[in-house]
Amino acid sequence: MRTKTLDQLLAALPVAARARSASVDFSQIAITGITKDSRTVMPGALFVAYCGVEYDLHRFIPDALARGAAAVVCEEDSWCGEEHVDVPCFVTENGRQAFAHLCAAWYDHPTRDLVIVGVTGTDGKTTTSTLIFHILRAAGLRAGMITTVNAVIGDHTLDTGLHTTTPDADELQGYLAQMRDAGLSHCVLETTSHGLAQHRVDGIEFDVAVITNITHEHLDLHGTREAYRAAKGRLFEMVGAARRSAVHPPHKAAVTPTSVLNADDPFSFEYLRGMPAARHVIYSAHADAASAGGDVQAIRVAHLPSGLALTVRTPRGALELNSALIGEFNVSNILAAVGAALALDIPDEAIRVGVAGMTGVPGRMERINLGQPFTAIVDFAHTPNALEQTLRALRPLTAGRLIVVFGCAGERDTLKRPMMGRAAAQYADVIVLTAEDPRRESLEAIIDQIVAGIDHPAAEVLRVPDRAQAIRTACALAEPGDIVVSCGKGHEQSMCFGTTETPWDEREAMRAAIRHWFAVRSGSNQPAQ
Repeated sequence: MRTKTLDQLLAALPVAARARSASVDFSQIAITGITKDSRTVMPGALFVAYCGVEYDLHRFIPDALARGAAAVVCEEDSWCGEEHVDVPCFVTENGRQAFAHLCAAWYDHPTRDLVIVGVTGTDGKTTTSTLIFHILRAAGLRAGMITTVNAVIGDHTLDTGLHTTTPDADELQGYLAQMRDAGLSHCVLETTSHGLAQHRVDGIEFDVAVITNITHEHLDLHGTREAYRAAKGRLFEMVGAARRSAVHPPHKAAVTPTSVLNADDPFSFEYLRGMPAARHVIYSAHADAASAGGDVQAIRVAHLPSGLALTVRTPRGALELNSALIGEFNVSNILAAVGAALALDIPDEAIRVGVAGMTGVPGRMERINLGQPFTAIVDFAHTPNALEQTLRALRPLTAGRLIVVFGCAGERDTLKRPMMGRAAAQYADVIVLTAEDPRRESLEAIIDQIVAGIDHPAAEVLRVPDRAQAIRTACALAEPGDIVVSCGKGHEQSMCFGTTETPWDEREAMRAAIRHWFAVRSGSNQPAQ
């Protein structure tokens, strides 16, 4: 069983915690685990408490002690009173940050042995992360990946949770330790604003930071776009502060800390370029990006039925790429991945093979084909920009009507709802509004807010609160040449009503809707099995 002495763990804190207990020799206290959930405390555990989103974890300190916690790290003096004088208690200003660094120390700082590529942004994080992962694999590197879809460790793929966010620090450091112990050398880590703002990725030594874009999202957490940008910027601050030393393995020590920036995204570009980094790699989908000091530019893009064909200018010369992905937004995702590959000195041939070999991400522009005469797609687009980019990409591919199904999450950013309606009305012929994790909000009120933004009179708008029925309605309307796309859930495996997570599979809902389409249509066509 893994154990650490208390002094070994406390030494990892970036700011020393203030002891509020009787003087004891911390080197003699064996810690058997670290947790922020009192229900999982075993004798000898270190319990970490802080003010969380839903609960103040300090209130669970008595329960943790009753279960045998050997020490406590918390944010409030009042919980380290005389009644707990026999248990070492430490007060820190930021319990979340402390938890992350303690977890890193618990697993012997796995990222000191791994080259870490962090990918952040509003849209395109998972696709860009997966592209980089495929490029690294094509280069013959033993690479792992942690995204909001899954964690890939060697030949094993692990689920990372019901909803899309960076795992908590204990889970994250556990995945990274598994990668190190399996002999991997590189990891691509999708890094959300929640993960950054809530210090889940603190204690990770990032080597390369990649931005996709910063558009409207998560103002419920961050309050303003500027605060949201600042949260994303923490990743680049961490890369800028990176230092290499001889204690790192050669593959780690040889990497120059690099920020990969998007010159086409004015809200993030100058802000992030102002952050110190040993190296900046700048990419753009426009050939004139050289005026901004661009390193990676698309000088030719062909949108083909089979996907994308690109000619990319790099400091090493022109690079011809082919991809099964579609849409202008995926041009930017590919360029971001190329920028990361350049930062890691990956050969051109591996970039070509990796980009061509990445055929898609579950729930991202994923086609569902049972032999029906219309196109059915499941996509994760859940922000105004992502929805607009998805529909803009599908519009020229639509011989008939473009039918979109979507909703907006409850207890999340409310300002984006009319923006989503406006984006849908600009490109879609039929809009079917439905549930998407309404949580404790009124679903009808959420739909009303989306409708308020629909200002295009040509679009037909239907309100079908039940999501399975909404997808079935959209497919029932479809004729040959139409495209039906359901947006917002993608790969996620649950939907939240109230506080209850209900099992949900968007792709299976689309398959069921297509089978129903066949069942009610006459003719010789039959659904594929």
